[in-house]
Amino acid sequence: MHDDAERPDEIEVAIWFHDAVYVPGRADNEEASAALADQALSAGGVAGPVKDRVRSLVLATRHTAIPHGNDARILADIDLAILGADPYRFGIYDRAIRREFHALPDAEYRSGRAAVLRSFLARPTIYHTDAFRERYEAQARANITGALALLEAMPAAAAD
Repeated sequence: MHDDAERPDEIEVAIWFHDAVYVPGRADNEEASAALADQALSAGGVAGPVKDRVRSLVLATRHTAIPHGNDARILADIDLAILGADPYRFGIYDRAIRREFHALPDAEYRSGRAAVLRSFLARPTIYHTDAFRERYEAQARANITGALALLEAMPAAAAD
């Protein structure tokens, strides 16, 4: 994957910052993380074009649009790699998501989580690079389908 990157050092910086600000349920985590990256890079004397590219990479982890550029596609795929993990590891991750959103009532959590998972299944592909598609796509779809089945089968009081 490193060989496919145009600017691997910038991808690495974006990896470090992409979830630097994370508050469950907030819609502006990526924007706040990108701003923090910008501040840190400015303090370190990093040039404007590099800061702009890192900011753009961090924002690609919102997963709201097809990432522009190979580096953004690589970073977005890295961020979603957990979806294609082995079922045991994915299950640990999936249960951790519920704990992050512990303040939400069961029905609200299940509805929101199901919407997010369905949005990934609705994509022609979850991953944007050939390497990630080949390695993770089938398992990600199986994991997401299984998680949706559990959410739909779960009685309201059992989601905690």
